[in-house]
Order: sequence, then structure tokens, then C-alpha cells
Amino acid sequence: MSATTAPEPTAALPTRSDEHPVVLDRREGPYGEVVLRERGEHFEIIANGCFLMDTSDGRSERLLIDAALTALPAGRTAPSVLIGGLGVGFSLVRAAEEERWGRITVVEREEAIVDWHRDGPLDRISGAALADPRTAILRADLVEHVGTSTERYDALCLDIDNGPDWTVTEDNGSLYSPAGLAHCHDRLAPGGVLAVWSAQPSSAFERALRNAGFSGVRTEEVAVARGVPDVVHLALRAG
Repeated sequence: MSATTAPEPTAALPTRSDEHPVVLDRREGPYGEVVLRERGEHFEIIANGCFLMDTSDGRSERLLIDAALTALPAGRTAPSVLIGGLGVGFSLVRAAEEERWGRITVVEREEAIVDWHRDGPLDRISGAALADPRTAILRADLVEHVGTSTERYDALCLDIDNGPDWTVTEDNGSLYSPAGLAHCHDRLAPGGVLAVWSAQPSSAFERALRNAGFSGVRTEEVAVARGVPDVVHLALRAG
């Protein structure tokens, strides 16, 4: 019986964590540095060295939109939605896919992020949604817009931080303060929905929502591969 040669070991395929990120663009703006990176087939957005989001999943960003629409009173025709933060575009795309939404307004303060969607690599994600006639991009700071605008919306879907307890910039913390939540309440039409994305649940934020006069406060979870689930905090303005 002749001897056989053992096969050469096969190198393990690289996992996403093994892939080296490639910086596609880096900008300095009024709020600090913002970076777009490509890692394998996915994109990542980094702000001031803090990981914000990537295109590897997106379930919780879509839930932000779906849960808000589901929570609206039955029979509301063409409800308007304000999306706080363009990010990688998943929330906008989800809203544009849903014919029931009326006006879709996206508030994004970072010019670089808007550019990446309009003329850059993220166009392949959001191009059709940006071309939707219901969509408008408003270049503004969300905290300032909510505090000074007189517009009212049927839903506010906010995703500008890693959560109420983990803000990207210090000034964003005012959005989750009593005054900030009062402004959110004022921006909603009667029966409107506030939906806030977070990388972790926050019972303190739920209490803050109730103290600000919201009703129907609840939290929906999306399981992640490791660690605590992503969540969407939901609250209603009384009709």
C-alpha cells in the first residue's frame, strides 16, 4: 500500500474583522473629523475616532422607520417623517420603499456625508431614495433644527448618536435633556411618534420620555452577534 501525502492546510478565509479598512475620504468640518472607510464589501463611517455605523446589517436602522409607521394612528394619510441623520442611508432607503409615507425630510449636518451619498460611493445604496420626489435633504444641525423650526411631522426618527447615553459630540446631549425632548414633542403633530435609535437599552431615557409628557413609551430590540441588542425607543405625543 503506497503512502499518501497529506494535503497542504488551506488558509482560512479572512473574516470581516481581519480585513484591513481602506480610507476613501477624510474631512475636517465644524464638528470635527468624519471618515468614510471601506472594509471588504462594506462601508464604515467614523466621526472623531468614534465608530458610528456600517453597511454590514441595517436591521435596526430599518426598524427605526417601520416601528414609527406601525405606531402611528390608523388611517393617517401620507404621514410625514423627519429622519435625523443620513448615516449610511438605510433609514432613508426604508422610508422611500414604503409608499404610505408622504414627505420624507432628512436632516444631516455633515456636508461630507451628503456628498458621499449624492456623488460618492454611498450613491449605490441611497441613489434611488434620494431621487424620490418625496425626499428632501436639509443640511442642518438636528438639535438646532428641532429647537428652532416651526415645522411639525407625524414621525421623528432620530439616529445621530450611538444612543442617548453615548453621544457623538457633547452638544448632542441636549437633544435628550428635558428641554430637548420638549422640543421633539413640539415638532410632532398630535398622535405623532418619536423613535430614537440606540446601541443599548436605557431605562433612564424611558423615564425621561415619560417625564417629558410622552405616552406609550416602549423599547423594541434587535439582537446583535455579540453584546447587548440594538434598540429603538418609541414614544407618542397625545392626540
